[in-house]
Amino acid sequence: MTSENASRFTRLPVGWDTSNDDYEYVPLKLPKEVSRISASLRLAISAEFHGWELTRLRLYPDGSRRVLLRRRKTGRHIPEPTVR
Repeated sequence: MTSENASRFTRLPVGWDTSNDDYEYVPLKLPKEVSRISASLRLAISAEFHGWELTRLRLYPDGSRRVLLRRRKTGRHIPEPTVR
C-alpha cells in the first residue's frame, strides 16, 4: 500500500471532530463484506470489554462503513479494537 492510499484510509470524514482532550478516538473502516449484524457485534464487544462508545458511523454506497469510536482517557493501557 502506498503512502497516498494509507493516508486515504486514516483521514477522517469532514465534520468528525476529535479535538476533545478528555477522550481518545479510534477510526475504523469496516469493509462491505462485513454484515450489519457482524459489525454490530464487533462494536458491542469493543464497548463491553474495552470501554469504547460509538461516536459516528457513515455507511457508503458500496456497503463499507467508517466508524469513529471514543472512550475517556485513562492512565492504564487498554488495547484498541481490531478489524479482521
